[in-house]
Amino acid sequence: SLEQNYPNPFNPTTTINFSVPVNTRARIEIYNVLGALVAVPFDEAVVAGEHSVVWDGRNLNGEQVSSGVYLYKLVSDSYSEARKMMLLK
Repeated sequence: SLEQNYPNPFNPTTTINFSVPVNTRARIEIYNVLGALVAVPFDEAVVAGEHSVVWDGRNLNGEQVSSGVYLYKLVSDSYSEARKMMLLK
C-alpha cells in the first residue's frame, strides 16, 4: 500500500511511506501533472514490511523542481498505486 506523503504541501522535502506484503522490487516514481517522469527517488529490492523514502524535490538531473502538484507512484512486481502531493515554495 502507498500512504499519503507528509508534510503535504511540502518544501523542500517530503516523506513517502509504503508497505509491501512480500519481498519484491519496489520503485517510487514522481510525475508532473503532464505525466512526464520527474524523479525516481527509490528503486530497490525490499523485504516485506513498511518502508520510508524522502524526496528532496529534485528532478532526474538534480535540479530543484518548481512549485506545483506532482503525482507519486509505487510500482512493484504485481501492484501499483498513485497519489497527489503539492510542492509550495
